[in-house]
Amino acid sequence: MVCKKMSSELSELLLQIGLKAKSASAILNTATSEQKNIFFEFAIKAIQEDTDLILAANQLDIEAAKENNKDEAFIDRLALDIKRLQGICDTLTEIRSFDDPVGKVLASWDRPNGLNISRVATPLGVIGLIFESRPNVAADAGGLCLKSGNALILRSGKDGLRSASAIVSSLQKALKLSDLPEACIQIVPSESREAATMMLEGLNGAIDVIVPRGGKSLVAEVEKSAKVPVFGHLEGICHIYIDEFADEEKALSVCVNAKMRRTGICGAVETLLIHKNVSSRFISKLLDSLLNENCEVRCCEKTIGFHDKAIPAFESDWATEYLAPIISIKSVLNIDEAIEHIGKFGTGHTESIISENKNMQSKFTNTIDSAIVMINASTQFADGGEFGLGGEIGIATGKFHARGPVGINQLTSFKYIVSGDGHIRE
Repeated sequence: MVCKKMSSELSELLLQIGLKAKSASAILNTATSEQKNIFFEFAIKAIQEDTDLILAANQLDIEAAKENNKDEAFIDRLALDIKRLQGICDTLTEIRSFDDPVGKVLASWDRPNGLNISRVATPLGVIGLIFESRPNVAADAGGLCLKSGNALILRSGKDGLRSASAIVSSLQKALKLSDLPEACIQIVPSESREAATMMLEGLNGAIDVIVPRGGKSLVAEVEKSAKVPVFGHLEGICHIYIDEFADEEKALSVCVNAKMRRTGICGAVETLLIHKNVSSRFISKLLDSLLNENCEVRCCEKTIGFHDKAIPAFESDWATEYLAPIISIKSVLNIDEAIEHIGKFGTGHTESIISENKNMQSKFTNTIDSAIVMINASTQFADGGEFGLGGEIGIATGKFHARGPVGINQLTSFKYIVSGDGHIRE
């Protein structure tokens, strides 16, 4: 009886959250740019004033995660400090500076019969964000959704729920001071899987889009079970191809950064593909640099002989997103073999080519069909903030509507406005 009562209470709570979000969405749709920008000023001030509360909540989350034997990469994604809170505030400042996308005329034309047709940007409505351990997601997503006129419902994993709830509390203070509904940004106060299930079902039509932020199992479950559209990617098996025309100094710097800057993010490189003509003179330096950074190196049979601390790579390694200081390395005959390998094992997230040859660069960027394709740059730049989008609500690897970092412009749809003067159709 208790379980049924709790389930019933949770169901009613979620439905109320959905109704409030729908109502808030309608108000946001007509909010002025000035009103939305005032929110950001209050939000930054609230986070700064609530720093001690947010960090105390985060410390409780970290202690619980350690007790649950979470690994270092997980703890790193979960942890907040003064610097990271300042980063949250900087992101909100950047989002505030962007032009309001709502109501923007994307195209306009006149028909021979005198009708004028305009395509105008509109909010998507209510965004449901299901995420795991990164509490900064609450602030990034809250700012992006608010600026683009969307209401947001957050469902945090249990490991970061205290931290995310503390951040949302600060954002709701700012909403109230901005004369906007607190329900513009809500967080589900439960770690129950039932809450996620109800969100995936749409909360009786309240949720328009679901965005999953987390590991493969979470995203796979969301994409399998959701009854509303989903922006998401299953894995970030990112590749760097080091071409025979690569600048070796650039290649060395980029590869080490792409793996070791932060190993637990989806933009970290997992496989290096090295042209056979480069291997003999370059790979020893590369392996030394990676091993000196305490990175485990798994090499194909053609490259394992270059270092006695390398270990053999198996077929399964090419299909693995490590999210850890581990990398797989493979020698390829040419760019065609590299492209073929990426086509077979890639997940459509981010790939990079290191080459000074314009023809090779063009062939790579024209042929690779991932959401993000880079030239002579670290895959760790696969981030909405680095793209100048003011952070991201997620990275989408599908091919419809939004693709790559999902920023404020990707959180809008459009409608057609047709203007006539008593026109009738023959």
